[in-house]
Amino acid sequence: MSDLNPSLSSQSPPVAPQYDRLVRFLVQPFLESPELLRVDCEISARTMRVLIRVAFEGEDKGRVFGRGGRNIQAVRTVVQAVAQTAGHTAHLEVFGSQGNGPTAHREQQDDRPPSRSQPPRRPSRSQSRA
Repeated sequence: MSDLNPSLSSQSPPVAPQYDRLVRFLVQPFLESPELLRVDCEISARTMRVLIRVAFEGEDKGRVFGRGGRNIQAVRTVVQAVAQTAGHTAHLEVFGSQGNGPTAHREQQDDRPPSRSQPPRRPSRSQSRA
């Protein structure tokens, strides 16, 4: 005995998520000038990989990234979860303008924590005896 509607239980073709709209929804609240947000999305049917490029004014960078990168990491997590449900792998690239010029630069996209440039120094023997 099934309560399912037969028209709803039929298999429909998979629909690719609207990544550009999702990213806009997630990023715009952080922006002073949301109209300047640019989102470009490429989906490779062969590799099932999604490349999403986001560009916004440099002044908004601090708010979009958040303290310790928490905001942008949350956006990436949501995008990756949605992509995974569609059988895709997602990668988010962030661009920001430098000042008011037309050139953009790519932000570092390492999910690894920054490495230390030098290990902490031990006090020398002469300092520890004093």
